[in-house]
Amino acid sequence: MIDQFLNKLSSLSYLSDSTRDLLKPFISIKFFEKGDFILKQEEICRDLFYIQSGFAREYYFKKGKDVTEWFAGTGSFCFSIESYFNDTPSNLIIEALEPSKVIFLSKEGLMGLDKNNIEISRLATNFFSNSLIASQRRMESIHFQSAKERYLYLIEQQPKILHKVPLSHIASFLGITQETLSRIRSKI
Repeated sequence: MIDQFLNKLSSLSYLSDSTRDLLKPFISIKFFEKGDFILKQEEICRDLFYIQSGFAREYYFKKGKDVTEWFAGTGSFCFSIESYFNDTPSNLIIEALEPSKVIFLSKEGLMGLDKNNIEISRLATNFFSNSLIASQRRMESIHFQSAKERYLYLIEQQPKILHKVPLSHIASFLGITQETLSRIRSKI
């Protein structure tokens, strides 16, 4: 399983066998039941999380309402960007929406190795730039796409999401009310 994870990392940026060996001590695997928190509110995010199997939701609270920020399914990474980089308590919560196997990659290990290993440095640069691009695309979709376009794109990218996530979470992620989502779905 750890070798599969290292292969995933290598798909982002080449990692030699010796570099892979350097990373192994900083990788751990944890199992979560539905409803368990991978990252709790106010916890400092000290790892990158890779969903080996399962499904998770990233969300935060705004004026007493939970607002879905992102969904992470099998083969996806997730983490709290601000908490990770600033070592501050996270407003973002990451919750397993189904039983999930999650691989943790320690920030301490990744950033420590980043200083002396060009392969790790390139990996970190590629990983974080991909994360920034995904965040920018999400913001652009909210600003420039209609609710229907955002819904259709979500269904195209994650076709099984309707079986994994309550419609209230999908509406929140799309930035619309559940009633608007119902109207969109009835017209498709």
